[in-house]
Amino acid sequence: MGYDVSFHPISPKEMEEWYFTPLKWVQEGQEEKVLELASKYGMEEFYAQKYLETLQVGADTEADELFDKSHGFYLAIVQGFFREYYYTRGSAFTFLAEQKPEYEQYFTPWTQIVPENFANQAENRIIENYCSGVYLSAQQVAQLLGDLEKKTEVKADLEAIWSNGQLAVLKKALTAAQNLGCGLLEATEVVEPNPIRPNESGSFSNLYNCDRDGVYIYIDTVMQQLKEVMDKDGQE
Repeated sequence: MGYDVSFHPISPKEMEEWYFTPLKWVQEGQEEKVLELASKYGMEEFYAQKYLETLQVGADTEADELFDKSHGFYLAIVQGFFREYYYTRGSAFTFLAEQKPEYEQYFTPWTQIVPENFANQAENRIIENYCSGVYLSAQQVAQLLGDLEKKTEVKADLEAIWSNGQLAVLKKALTAAQNLGCGLLEATEVVEPNPIRPNESGSFSNLYNCDRDGVYIYIDTVMQQLKEVMDKDGQE
């Protein structure tokens, strides 16, 4: 699948501190508070401005817009201004659950997380590009990591989705979330690596906070595919 999927360690408390409360500040015209919060976390001025701009877009979200395509996506972007996030190409819990619905036991719906005054409906999954996906709570992260180690069928199911070495990246993201004591949010196109010209890669968030391992796997895969095509053309 042609999705650039990223995984963002974040807790509901951090969602409140970094997104929902600052969103109110923007709506109330107190944007200086957003910049003060960014400064408190040592955020560079360039990214502090991008952070504010993301919140300004969020503040204009209409009540009939899907949460996944709006606030959920902006939450993932915002997380990347504060800490590291992780990338895999085309591999997501959403796609795993579509094949095996039993994995929904590891996910928490947005209705259990977001403030009550948010009326936006949520699909709780990736539905298209530029969208948030599922959220795993801290407890679900720990459960999945434990099952991944103990249950061969869980490891096999995850390897079928996170193939070509990408499972190691997912484990890295889950382990980071567990060490932080928080959950894990997936999203698409927060970061968009360019495998041919890596320096032209882009991100709605802080590109430098994206862990490189999954990006390198993507680049290697594309290079191998190009080599195979060129070798085939040379034999014809």
